[in-house]
Amino acid sequence: MSPPPAAGAGPGDAVAGARLVDAVAAAGLGEAVAGGRLVDAVTGARLDGARLTRAVAAVAAPLERTPPGAVLCLTGTDLGSVVRYLGVIAAGRPAILWDPAAPATEIEQLTARFAPAAVVGLPPRPPASGDRGAPAGYALVEDAALGPAWLRRAAPEVAPHGQLSVLLGTSGSTGRPRLVRQSAAGVLASAGSIRAALDIRPDDVAITTLPLFYTFGLSVLHSHLLAGATVVVDGRGLLAAPFWHAVDRYRVTAIAGVPHSYELLARKRWRPQANPSVRVLTVSGGRLRDELALRFHEAMTAHGGRLYVMYGQTEAGSRICVLPPDALPGKLGSVGPPVPGMRLFIEGGTPDGPGEVVCHSAAVMMGYADRAEDLARGDDLGGTLRTGDRGRLDDDGYLWLSGRMSRIGKAYGVRVDLDAVERAAAAMVTAAAVAGDDRISLWCEGIGAERLADVAALVARELRIHPSALVVAAVDRLPRRPNGKVDYPALPP
Repeated sequence: MSPPPAAGAGPGDAVAGARLVDAVAAAGLGEAVAGGRLVDAVTGARLDGARLTRAVAAVAAPLERTPPGAVLCLTGTDLGSVVRYLGVIAAGRPAILWDPAAPATEIEQLTARFAPAAVVGLPPRPPASGDRGAPAGYALVEDAALGPAWLRRAAPEVAPHGQLSVLLGTSGSTGRPRLVRQSAAGVLASAGSIRAALDIRPDDVAITTLPLFYTFGLSVLHSHLLAGATVVVDGRGLLAAPFWHAVDRYRVTAIAGVPHSYELLARKRWRPQANPSVRVLTVSGGRLRDELALRFHEAMTAHGGRLYVMYGQTEAGSRICVLPPDALPGKLGSVGPPVPGMRLFIEGGTPDGPGEVVCHSAAVMMGYADRAEDLARGDDLGGTLRTGDRGRLDDDGYLWLSGRMSRIGKAYGVRVDLDAVERAAAAMVTAAAVAGDDRISLWCEGIGAERLADVAALVARELRIHPSALVVAAVDRLPRRPNGKVDYPALPP
């Protein structure tokens, strides 16, 4: 069987995409992303134009009849999840995106904390299973478009702010994560700046490689749909052969990943020539080793493609800086200049040393939310974010990062609270956690080497991260300061 036509767009779609971008300031998020196309990599189903509009409207309709409130979207990497999310936005409801694999108790706790109008993306109810017991104040319904959902019976005491659009978790490391409040204007500003920085065009085809409840993964969806481009929805992952078959079948042009993704591709000995349609690689969510940055830059350049090294935060709308491919290898180690619309400042630094990176942009979050009442808050930050990252700007305006100012590390692109790591390990051992390059080093005091694997398994299970994201080692004694506290600088990363 011959492959289907490329999932790109024709000249008419390009014009529509350009008009769409021009009209972003006056459009809502739902209208803005409706100009793109979605393709299901498993079934081949395609939604665009009127078909996408109808599918999104079908999800929005029952939500428009529910009491005011956000909607908790259990969002997997599948076409149904994407359509449900877009339907929530089209209904004018703030969307809280969350991991559908999270424990049921976690979903119930989030529901209790933020009083959403609905919870969608629930797993199908097995036959003859009876009522699964919706939380108090909610009813379990089965809707053809929504699927199984919990709908709130009464309006919450406080309605969400009118500008609120998307809420994402800040960290998977604790049982009570904060939510980042993003406005529709902020989401659109971020998507627009990413589209410009990466030169995303209507004939581009991206494929999902990251969770959509993760800011980087969601930004790939937003920026490509905003550009009138195509997003191929595939949840099978970089190591699955069918994923690469989909890359070729749908002539995917762009693949995004965190540093660990590129470690996997390097072990796989992937080369652009194996999948000739791929002309753009992007990496964010942590520092990519210089060796790998050069390897993939050279491979893509020889193929006529590009590697973009990037830096971002959920609180800043995903992307803060993008390193232009032609700046390599000269600027190797930098994350580049700020994306269009973003201004950077260094606070508290010296001429020869780094300070805290501060950014200003329309894409900056409105603030955090810890409970339902916080959803009614307006913009707390006025577009200015203290990132908590240390860095310096060179004479060309390129940012060079040098670590975190607080106790936060990254594990394969996911932010992890180092204190939470230590608390999880405390069930077995006294330990100190230190951030490394996309890993967490855990130094365990007075423990035998034979128990280190058990500590790693415990911490990984409690924090829902992969055990390989932890480097666990034993020491006789942890270095301590005179006040008895651990001397973290004395520990290697």
